[in-house]
Parts: sequence; structure tokens; C-alpha cells
Amino acid sequence: MTVSEVRTGADGVQDAYRHCERVVREEARNFSYGIRLMPGPKRRAMSAVYAFARGVDDIGDGPEPACVRLDLLDRSRRRLATVQEVLRSRADARALEGHPVLTALADAAARYPIPLEAFDELIDGCEDDVRGADYKTFDDLLRYCQRVAGTVGRLSLGVFGSDGRQRAEGLADSLGVALQLTNILRDLREDRLAGRIYLPAEDLERFGCTLALDDSGRFADPPRRLDELVAYQADRARAWYAEGLRLLPLLDRRSAACTAAMAGIYRRLLENIAARPSAALNTRLSLPTWQKAVVAARAMSGVER
Repeated sequence: MTVSEVRTGADGVQDAYRHCERVVREEARNFSYGIRLMPGPKRRAMSAVYAFARGVDDIGDGPEPACVRLDLLDRSRRRLATVQEVLRSRADARALEGHPVLTALADAAARYPIPLEAFDELIDGCEDDVRGADYKTFDDLLRYCQRVAGTVGRLSLGVFGSDGRQRAEGLADSLGVALQLTNILRDLREDRLAGRIYLPAEDLERFGCTLALDDSGRFADPPRRLDELVAYQADRARAWYAEGLRLLPLLDRRSAACTAAMAGIYRRLLENIAARPSAALNTRLSLPTWQKAVVAARAMSGVER
């Protein structure tokens, strides 16, 4: 029996997990296709990891003034510290009552070697977003991607388990970078409308782009230059996928299937963006549900690798 089961009761823990799984079903349109391939205990633990990460991300993207979001992110950091203290000292977990995500996360971290400190890096990355950080070079962007996505890969690896943990962590980090680069291309216009530019300034200068918007909210740069910019970024993301997917042989079959499904969905999305850059620059592309289901089925059978 784990720490939180002893102190809050098994029913409370199961309710907390059900809450996290509901968050995954309702909010994780791509992540959920992979996570459902996991066996029950690991699926619940992954749901807890996702639910906490999603909460942090939602704060960073929220409509509140920057000072309010920074305060909320600091509160998330303090709540994470409470979970760590409960686990470290086997303290009374009543401090987690009323917070189902924290309760589930504490239970999951008692069962699996989840590196909870990685969430601090995720919070750091969201704070960068709130403060309006810009990225002059790809190395600058890489640090951001490692914070907001590579960390989630390392957290997931704590649930999955792997052969050669140190090597696996590096590959999980690379896969997270690939996924985040895909997100950046998918959300290019949406982020620009919100005042954010993630593509490195050195790349914009290289292709003669500014990502300025015209009166209709569309990119004002010449289409050919934008297409070349997107193609360059897509090639970069492909290289990170090639590196990150070397993780799969280090995982058990179900964990590899989960990872392959999530990566497969994002890779197909990347190829859609690369094939139709003008459409991607003017709307938010996504895969239809049936294609996501096909990728998940292929991943479970070992085809989508």
C-alpha cells in the first residue's frame, strides 16, 4: 500500500486517478491515443503526470495578466514541493486533500521512479512564455523545448521503465524536442496572434521573414519565403524524430506502443504541415480521428515504428 493510500484511503486515490483520466480524455486529443495502450496501473500513473503538466501549461497560456499567471505558476511549484515532502517524509497526506491531481501524482510517484523535479523545469519554461521570452538562436529555442517537452519525456520514462536509463533519458528528451517543434509549426499563426514568436530570429533572417501580420491577421511575408521557412523547420523536426525514436527498442512492448502512437500522430501532422505550408500558416491543422486511431492500432501491432 502506497503513501497516499495509507493516509487518504484507497477510494480517494482511485477517485483522484479517475479525475486525471477524465482530464486526459477531454483535453489530450493526441496524447490519449498512446496512453490508452498502456496497462491499467501505468495508464493511471501517466494520466496523473499528464494532468499536472496540463494544469501548468494551461496557466502559462491563460488569459490572466502576466503577474497573476506567474503567481499561479509559483503556487504550482509549491504544491509540487508538498507532494515531494509527503513522499520524502511519509508525512500526513491530508495536505493533498481537495487536490485530486496531487493525490494521484503522489500515489504514482510512490509506485514508479517518476523524477518529479522535472516538473520544476516545465514550470520554468512556462514562466518564460509568460514573460515573453524570445529566441535568437536555435540553441535558445532548444533549451525551451527541453524544458516544456523534454521534461515530459523524462517523466514518462519514469513510468515506462527502460533498459539503459541514462541513454533512454537523452532519447526521450530528443523525442520531446521533436514533438514541441511540431507544435510550434502547427500553432505558428495562433501564437503570433497572441504576440509570441518561437522560431529563432536567425532563421527568420535567413529566409527573409518577419512573421508580421496584415490587417486581416494573415502573414504578410511572401508565400515562397514562408514555404521555405516551414520546410526548413520541418526538416529539423524530422531529424529530432529520427534521434528520439531510437528510444523504442529500450522500452517494453506496451510502453513502446504508447510512445510510437504519440510520435506517429505528431509525425503525420508534421508531414501534413510540410506538404501544405500555406494551409498550416492560415489555420490550425490536425489529424482526423480515424487517422489517429489507425496510427494507434499500427503502433500496438509494431508497424508504426
